[in-house]
Amino acid sequence: MKKLLLALVVMFSVGTVMAQSKVAHVNSQKLLDTLPSRKIAMTKLQEFETNGVKELQEMEADFNAALAKYEADRPKMTPVEIKIAEDKLMKKQQNLQDREQSLQQEMQLYSQELNKPILERVQKSVEIVSERKKLNYVID
Repeated sequence: MKKLLLALVVMFSVGTVMAQSKVAHVNSQKLLDTLPSRKIAMTKLQEFETNGVKELQEMEADFNAALAKYEADRPKMTPVEIKIAEDKLMKKQQNLQDREQSLQQEMQLYSQELNKPILERVQKSVEIVSERKKLNYVID
């Protein structure tokens, strides 16, 4: 009987403690998707990506043209000319790969640069609302 009474007291005391905690839920992704500044940032990022892809396609077309010319002229070339042409092709291919990597890094940095102020503003807004509503926990 004492154990039952103790269990009931513990349950009711936990219930009152839980009743005092205010919890809220925010869907950050949905909130971000509705912000005009986020849409503008995504458009800028898309433009940056499009320009980068265009640049890489031009570099690849240049490489493919040089490769086709090399393959067509190779039978008429001396061993020294073959070596020079192959070195040039390897350098073009390496430049293409390096540029692709640098564009990926630039895009990641640009994305962070564009999104950082937006995310900070959302975080600050959530904090302000949670303070005004006296919320103990905000779950994303």
